[in-house]
Amino acid sequence: MHERHLHYYIMEHFNFHNIFFLWILFVTLENCLTAEGLGVNWGTRATHPLPPDIVVKLLKENGFNKVKLFEADPGALKALGRSGVQVMVGIPNDMLATLSGSVRAAEQWVQQNVSSFISKNGVDIRYVAVGNEPFLKAYKNMFLNTTLPALENVQAALIKAGLGRQVKLTVPINADVYQTDTGVPSGGDFRIDIHDLMMKIVKFLRDNGGPLTINIYPFLSLYADPHFPIDFAFFSGTSSPVVDGSISYTNVFEANYDTLVWALEKNGFGSLPIIVGEIGWPTDGDSNANIEYARKFNQGLLDRITRGIGTPKRPTPPDIYLFGLIDEDAKSIEPGNFERHWGIFYYDGAIKYQLNLGNKRSVTAAKSVRYLARKWCVMTPDANVNDPNLADSINYACTYADCTSLGYGSSCGGLDVKSNASYAFNMYYQTMNQQKGSCERFNNLSVITTIDPSPSPSNSGNSSHCRFEVMIDLGKHESRVNPGTSSATMIKHFSLVLFVLVFVLDYYMYLP
Repeated sequence: MHERHLHYYIMEHFNFHNIFFLWILFVTLENCLTAEGLGVNWGTRATHPLPPDIVVKLLKENGFNKVKLFEADPGALKALGRSGVQVMVGIPNDMLATLSGSVRAAEQWVQQNVSSFISKNGVDIRYVAVGNEPFLKAYKNMFLNTTLPALENVQAALIKAGLGRQVKLTVPINADVYQTDTGVPSGGDFRIDIHDLMMKIVKFLRDNGGPLTINIYPFLSLYADPHFPIDFAFFSGTSSPVVDGSISYTNVFEANYDTLVWALEKNGFGSLPIIVGEIGWPTDGDSNANIEYARKFNQGLLDRITRGIGTPKRPTPPDIYLFGLIDEDAKSIEPGNFERHWGIFYYDGAIKYQLNLGNKRSVTAAKSVRYLARKWCVMTPDANVNDPNLADSINYACTYADCTSLGYGSSCGGLDVKSNASYAFNMYYQTMNQQKGSCERFNNLSVITTIDPSPSPSNSGNSSHCRFEVMIDLGKHESRVNPGTSSATMIKHFSLVLFVLVFVLDYYMYLP
């Protein structure tokens, strides 16, 4: 386009294109103004997991552009191919011994779980997380001698595969690897028993361009100490801040994060990047694990991210991975019944509670989910609650199915005896895929019904969020691995193309 023609064209046609251009700009910005650096953990410990392609669509529809996997799940990685979602792949702790003892084993792992998915499927793998909280005190030093050698061998394998610059290593640690003897963040340092090891790991990460990943759980502070000031767990301020010199900490997240920053600074690693690998709030399994608290905590966290708020020591917010995306009914409950209820969504991708994800954008439920038949296994109406077989029947059902919602203070903890038994029977029935005979295992105490036995919110009291599930029908879901393009992305791309077409066509119409 000649400069003179372009000048006249723009001046004469500005009014004509003004509204159209502003609309294009609005649509484009609408797709950009979501929480920057926002990721989420995708756990797969479920008896009836959502198909991977549906999960990837769920990620994209809700603006999560980063995902953390606890292991290199093939189905998940294939579905993430060419999705535009950045991936952190985890190496479970039980693999550290093998990878630490053999460079060849590390090379095979990288080839099978990193290289092949990048080259064949177009997966955007950015990080490999070596271990998961390997220095947790509860592990009793089980992984002290294998984490660093595994880290070194996997790094060597990435370099050999030509991925040393593209894929960075990290080690997710629990907050118990550092402490403060003064009770304030500035007193932070690494635990004495693993101080030297942490220095070697931190130096290795710095030398190879990798970040340190920290998991922070304010809920666990409250769970472990009933006297913990509850408002300090959230982001709405506190009447009793932790004062550290000129800084007043009003929430445990900032205080915890800055304790780690101080620990790094004291040991000469003050500029090491930090990723928050896990942070969230469960919705069930404990009196403090409820939907109201989860919404309050996660919304406060999201507001900080969208507003670009970091911490007093590091004003720029780090990359943060919410924990987690979906509930996992087969996850270990050794830490507590709440472990199966960290998801922003229920096991089937249904919305638990509304969140503003930025620019007044709300969460969107999973689509195209197929379920088993709408029928439930419940206690027979005329059965006697004093039947001597009832307790054993409930115990049997809960041995093979998830009954964590029945605990004290949980979403179904306020049910009467019959409803309690019905919940247990139904969870077993659904977990067994509604197989014939699976509702007849309870000593003539159960029957199948097509009427949803879930308590109605109007008269359920503390059980207003109690759900009698119908599980996903895994047999009806095809093994689709290409998640396609989200509707928001399609709109953005279409708008930009349309804008260019109109501009070009109108220009040629203007030419003499």
